[in-house]
Amino acid sequence: MAAPIRVGILNDLAAAPPSPSDLVSWLMPEVEALRSTGRLDRDVEFVHSWGLGLPAGTAAAVERAYAQLVEQDVLLVVGPAIGDNALVATPLAERLRVPTINWAGAERARGEYMFHLQVGSHEDESIVLARHMASLGMRRVAVIHDRSPIGRRHLQFFQEEAEVIGLHLVATASVSPIALEAGSAVAPLLDAGAEGIVYLGLGLSAPAVGSALAARGWSGPRAMNTAGIRGHSSQEFGLIVDRWVYVDMYSDGNATLAALRQRRNIAPSGALAAAKGHDFGRLVAEGLARAPELTRHGVREGLERIKWLPAAEGQEGTLLGFGPQDRGALHGRYLVLRQWCEGKSVEVRAI
Repeated sequence: MAAPIRVGILNDLAAAPPSPSDLVSWLMPEVEALRSTGRLDRDVEFVHSWGLGLPAGTAAAVERAYAQLVEQDVLLVVGPAIGDNALVATPLAERLRVPTINWAGAERARGEYMFHLQVGSHEDESIVLARHMASLGMRRVAVIHDRSPIGRRHLQFFQEEAEVIGLHLVATASVSPIALEAGSAVAPLLDAGAEGIVYLGLGLSAPAVGSALAARGWSGPRAMNTAGIRGHSSQEFGLIVDRWVYVDMYSDGNATLAALRQRRNIAPSGALAAAKGHDFGRLVAEGLARAPELTRHGVREGLERIKWLPAAEGQEGTLLGFGPQDRGALHGRYLVLRQWCEGKSVEVRAI
């Protein structure tokens, strides 16, 4: 019997085995679908490692977790999920020559061996949010951002787009990415006469920002990046950021997602997880099936051969694929504006 293909799962959100993740439950059906057609002729074994990465943990923990997978002869690594940690893992993938697919927002976390299934984008989201604010007639906006590589990268691209479209950034402030209180940071933004407020960061500090604005009685336009996705897994988060517009990864009008939800009887609350899981599963399964040889170099080439797969993420028409010089999986209008309304996520018109 042939040895199984080993795929590593790097969890940068926990220091030890957490509750069972739904990631493998999405990867495995896509793998089995190709096994049933004969396009994959070996079993696939998923190997796990854990390391609590940034911002609450350390870069070293991510490095150790990655090394553990490499030592276990995996042909492909899946992870990390946080942008800061994807940046840590990228030089490891390049040096060790192990094909890796991170699912974060860091466009810079790409390379010859580092592939990227975008969960937002530190660059593109900021442009979408700036244009959204302008579409509301805003001319004076303020930004509060995480004091981190994620927050600073977001701010840079927001500032550049604001200059292009004539949006005046009247004030900026930063907070710790794990801040529990943000009143002192929020106050000068409102005192500067901002017409709209934008939060940019990982999202752990977003409840503090939302609570601080509520305490000041702020009811004006407010928006955040994909930090708002946290409302899908935390009802409390969704209620704290009620009426905030945010960037998400799924659209109610995506036909691939609609068919998937119908086929698997998935409720609206599970739409984001379904879209992300489906797309990740397709990339992993197709990358292995298209590999000309079952080596790490071969799997890298297999991923490069993925073209024009309909994505469940993004607006209708978004496609999945890679190429020799293309490491971003999602192509097209993959970012979707939504808003939290009394605990429910509602799609906002496209910009």
